[in-house]
Amino acid sequence: MKEIPQISEAEYEVMKVVWKYEPISTPEVVEKVTKKIDWKPNTIQTMLTRLVKKKALQTRKQGRVFVYTSLIDEHEYVEQKSKLFLKQFFGGALNSMVLNFIENDQLSKEDISELKKILSERDMKEGEK
Repeated sequence: MKEIPQISEAEYEVMKVVWKYEPISTPEVVEKVTKKIDWKPNTIQTMLTRLVKKKALQTRKQGRVFVYTSLIDEHEYVEQKSKLFLKQFFGGALNSMVLNFIENDQLSKEDISELKKILSERDMKEGEK
């Protein structure tokens, strides 16, 4: 797995917009981010610049605007961050995390039913192999 740069929570909000709409220009990123979060355009532009420096985004000039595309895959990023979270807080064990949520009443009956359904479907797929 390739090295994925450290991205702050704020930068991640910008990345989500780029992933969803890429290729996307600076004004479009600013428009879409400010619809969700009350940030100034300069703040968003600074984050775009940081993400380019971190090699999370690449940019090219198109006419009078810069257009951004991602250099890291969203799925890969989420997968790596999820594994890091599990390792950091639960020793890498998913069952420890789920047990923690169950013991602290963090999962509703609907959540538990959904988990059972997912596990059941997974068992059926494994049985087909």
